[in-house]
Amino acid sequence: MKNLIKYTLAAFVCSMGFSSCQKLDVEVKTQLTPENFPQTEAHFVQLAGQTYSQFRQSYAVEYFFMQSISTDESIMPARGGNWYDGGRYEQHEKHTWDKDNAHISGVWNWLSTTISKCNQSLSLIDVAQESPAKRTAVAEVRTMRAICLYLMMDLWGNVPIVSKFGDVTPPETKSRSEVFNFIETEVKESLPNLNPATGISTYGRPNKYTGYALLAKMYLNAEVYIGTSRYNDAVAMCDAIMTASGSPYSLESDYRKMFFIDNGPQTKEFIFAIPYDPGYTNGYMFYARYSLPRSLQAKFSLKHTPSAPMSTLPEYYANFNDPNDKRNAQWIKGLQFDNAGKPVMVSTTKKGYDQFYTGSDGSAPLTYQVDITPNVTLRDATRPFDAGNDEIAWNMGYRNNKFYCDSTSANRNQNNDVPVFRYSDILLMKAEAILRGATPTQGQTALSLVNQLRAVRTTSPAWTSVTLEDLYKERCREMAWECWHRNDMIRFGKFEGTWGFKTDAQTFHRLFPIPASAIILNPKLKQNPGYN
Repeated sequence: MKNLIKYTLAAFVCSMGFSSCQKLDVEVKTQLTPENFPQTEAHFVQLAGQTYSQFRQSYAVEYFFMQSISTDESIMPARGGNWYDGGRYEQHEKHTWDKDNAHISGVWNWLSTTISKCNQSLSLIDVAQESPAKRTAVAEVRTMRAICLYLMMDLWGNVPIVSKFGDVTPPETKSRSEVFNFIETEVKESLPNLNPATGISTYGRPNKYTGYALLAKMYLNAEVYIGTSRYNDAVAMCDAIMTASGSPYSLESDYRKMFFIDNGPQTKEFIFAIPYDPGYTNGYMFYARYSLPRSLQAKFSLKHTPSAPMSTLPEYYANFNDPNDKRNAQWIKGLQFDNAGKPVMVSTTKKGYDQFYTGSDGSAPLTYQVDITPNVTLRDATRPFDAGNDEIAWNMGYRNNKFYCDSTSANRNQNNDVPVFRYSDILLMKAEAILRGATPTQGQTALSLVNQLRAVRTTSPAWTSVTLEDLYKERCREMAWECWHRNDMIRFGKFEGTWGFKTDAQTFHRLFPIPASAIILNPKLKQNPGYN
């Protein structure tokens, strides 16, 4: 499965040779020439490899931080000064970010660069002879570009549209409505040529159902994005996936296994996912590094010590209130035991356990059973946003292990692929659209759709009614750590709420500021309201 990464990267160097090398002093002998490359489906996949390689870069790192730590889903306080990093995580938690936040500029550059790679790939593909394979390749790359523009539109609202490679004219900011319409047109024009195949033949690249899923997500959020509801259109896109010939997707019975290190094209719920491989440093998947308690390195046989700065907040964990829900198992909490059932014990000193211990015997040995506690408190007033540098601090906050930690990796990178669009999300989006006023279809109701999902996620009785608040909580349980919670909180009117150490309720924070570095390079960009 992980050979997909090799497959998509393999011939990029060859293809670039055709477009950049004009004269060589050494005779080059190759079977690949402009006359015979690209021609086949494999050729076009290889030619577009740079697009997918670039897209992997920041999705599970900086982009994840912006979408998760800005919500009640996660928090990353400093611990003894570690992980403060200029206050970037504190800014996400408190909604005090500005145009100089490193994550904001990093994600802007990542998505802008990926769009540029898409445009470059399209320019290379354009010179090939017309064929069905070429049309599919063009549709796939245009859809990738649309996905990137969608992420930018979701984060920043008004963004530039760049659709030609090599155009050095600084692009102007386009309104959110213009960007929305451009994405919609791109995907609709691409749909007829996107491959309807699922599984390994299209895994990691947009297929026809990826296009439908992207449009469904856009239409569900249209009232936020453009001020016009498109809920019936959202239902239509969900139906295009749910009623497709051959039922290409279905719910997985084992929720945890879906996110193990051996997930991949065999996962029946993954509509579009990003393949990760720790052997390739052109993309990082570090979830366990951030979330796993340091004391559990031996239990999970990890070859590295987790950094362990990230946990969830009690406000988010409160949504996991069904004791029969299988999704509860994604959390590490409470007293810890090893795989043989023995308590996980840590030996330290009284001062090492509690840095604020004032007794004269602070250096006396102390051994305790690890207990992961729910609350996160800031205990070190001498440092900003700091929980302390002791065992108490490092055990604060329930930890997420949904993307199960990777004991096979020699570094902190993981093998777990990360889904962008998943079938359960399609069911929940359709249910929500109906609750918000869309006409029910296929004999389904919001209640029947939610119960269809819950039937494989919990042994509790089926619901007899469902409200938008119920659905929001169900999305929290189902979609944790999948980069959609900020999007959900804004749509459900909860982003201005209070949680953790956040008190800000200003609505302009629903959008991030255009990075200062981007405006310096392109003065035509217009800063979002509320930011200097």
